[in-house]
Amino acid sequence: MTEPASKRPRIVAIGGGHGLAMTLRAAREYAGDITAIVSVADDGGSTGRLRRDLGVLGVGDLRKCLVALADTHEDAPVWSDAFEHRYAAGELEGHALGNLILVGLADVTGDWVTALAVAGRVLGTVGRVLPATSEPVVLKAELDGSRVEGQVAVQNAPGRIRRVALVPPDAASPAAVAEAILDADQILLAPGSLFTSLLPTLCVPAVATALAQASAPVVQVLNLGAQVPETAGLDATDHVRAVLEYGIRVDVLVIDAGCTLAVDPAAVEALGVRVVTVDVARPDVSAHEPAKLAPVLAGLLES
Repeated sequence: MTEPASKRPRIVAIGGGHGLAMTLRAAREYAGDITAIVSVADDGGSTGRLRRDLGVLGVGDLRKCLVALADTHEDAPVWSDAFEHRYAAGELEGHALGNLILVGLADVTGDWVTALAVAGRVLGTVGRVLPATSEPVVLKAELDGSRVEGQVAVQNAPGRIRRVALVPPDAASPAAVAEAILDADQILLAPGSLFTSLLPTLCVPAVATALAQASAPVVQVLNLGAQVPETAGLDATDHVRAVLEYGIRVDVLVIDAGCTLAVDPAAVEALGVRVVTVDVARPDVSAHEPAKLAPVLAGLLES
């Protein structure tokens, strides 16, 4: 018998991009309540054009998360497909329809949280999606001997990234962000772009403060391999240490058995982090498999 949703755990997943979307697909298999807290520092592609033209939040990752949580029954996939549809010609070439809808809803409602809730009702989402900040932010990074500004520029910067930050550094967050973190039974740090998706969310003041106060276990899902050039040369311990350096607690690190990053379990555990090594990747090891990851994450709650 399926456990009632009211008795199933409250899950918060943090990050951005495809990694966060995949984590949400896993979470929906065992969670009773899901909240995605999403980086809005992206400035590439359709999102970047909308930011430059309209001064809005980076909407692309918000759209991906809504689709990941969308209803999959009957005619619902039509809406998911529509949100992901990209125009192939004309002035709208390259724009995702979902991005345009979200920007329009934000204009009409005057509030991003409300806009995302309305879009969620249209898509029949099984959870809610929240922007990490209520206002547009710019990502900047310190490298060895240089500084870079802008998410795309940081992602493609040659050399070792030492630290990232947001402009403005005190960007406000929706009140629901801290509330969700403090109420969570499990907090997931999604895989994906370490310096351009995950850390830009963790360095938001309200997110960092709430995580410091949260009682729920924090689980980091490690990337399957390096992202070149962003994380070239980093090993598993470096990925964990990068999070810890922002004052964020990590209780468990989930590592795929076929991970191509160098892994030293003793070094990770010396940081106070439990290591769980399991098979959670797709057969071609191109991405995590939600159906494999879900029981692992659910099992961590039981243990």
